[in-house]
Amino acid sequence: MKKAFAILLVLVVACSLFAQGANEAAAPKAEPVMTHDELVAAAQAEGTLTIYSYSSRMAKIGEAFQNLYGIKVECTQLKDAEMIEKVSTEAAAGLDAADLIYCQDGSRVYPELILAGYVTTYVPEDYKALIPETYQDPLVFEFCNKLFMYNNENGASDLTNIWQLTEPQWKNKVQTKDGFQEGVNLNFFTMITRDDWAQKIADAYKALYGKDIVLDADCKNAGYQWIKGLYANVVLGKSDTTIHEQVGAAGVGDYYGLYTYNKSRNSAAKGLHTAPNTAMQPFAGFMYPVYTFITKNAKSVNAAKLFIEYASSNEGFEVYKVLGDYSPKADLVNPEDPISFSQWEQILVVEDPAWCAEARPDVEEFISRIM
Repeated sequence: MKKAFAILLVLVVACSLFAQGANEAAAPKAEPVMTHDELVAAAQAEGTLTIYSYSSRMAKIGEAFQNLYGIKVECTQLKDAEMIEKVSTEAAAGLDAADLIYCQDGSRVYPELILAGYVTTYVPEDYKALIPETYQDPLVFEFCNKLFMYNNENGASDLTNIWQLTEPQWKNKVQTKDGFQEGVNLNFFTMITRDDWAQKIADAYKALYGKDIVLDADCKNAGYQWIKGLYANVVLGKSDTTIHEQVGAAGVGDYYGLYTYNKSRNSAAKGLHTAPNTAMQPFAGFMYPVYTFITKNAKSVNAAKLFIEYASSNEGFEVYKVLGDYSPKADLVNPEDPISFSQWEQILVVEDPAWCAEARPDVEEFISRIM
């Protein structure tokens, strides 16, 4: 009896060890974490790094990175659509091209790069405790905000609600950039048709007018209704720079724009009169992310990882510590803006790439009809 029990025990242990081994073989092995010095050595052995970026400022970071580590950096500035198409084509063909990209327009990035498997996300180990999880996958390098800006030559604006900009007296006195020329604007309009934002917009309507909103037949929810009302008044501009200059010009009186806050850096030098209206309900504008990825066909993977680490260090991020640009990394504080990144999060619409990828075609079709 004892002999039979012993044999049974050996069989159980053997099966257990076999199953454990099989599970370990099936499970993907975690990539070993390099120390900083090990990463530097591996990156320097690769010797070069090629970057595609949305901004010319990335080249300045690249120059500083090259001087610090001796790794040659080639940085090419590309527009959103051009970059996404280029990366997709090069990855599908297995071509040697960019190692690292910094890009916008989540509604295209999500399906065409992430879901297609053409890019991967890397978050430096030391940064994981400093960046909110929601901005780690995909990794957000920085946020830019576009705000309701007004001409303040004659004093502060008395507007408190986004629905006021749809009223007849604001006809041709509101400007924003044509969304079909810049994807992030269309992503904003897409975001406010999501149920949670549509409800906030409906609540804002009732708060202003004291009654429930009644939707037009072609409007699925209050988000669509507000877009329709705004487009009845709005003048579409070709660039945020031009919109800023027209909104802030002397003598124009009451005028509003929805455009990038960073244009305000040049207001004094240009003699312009602008200020953001952060009291607008239920939002004061929107904030869109810049994502960073290592490409599928990257040849300098370690140099790309080291650059991601450097670009979001206090030294590397220095050129982005200006009005209108904000890192989600907790230790990178914008010295030019008294409003913190976390405070902007509370009053701005923040892009969700998965939702934008799903819903933007409907919003594009709707806007095309009402333009």
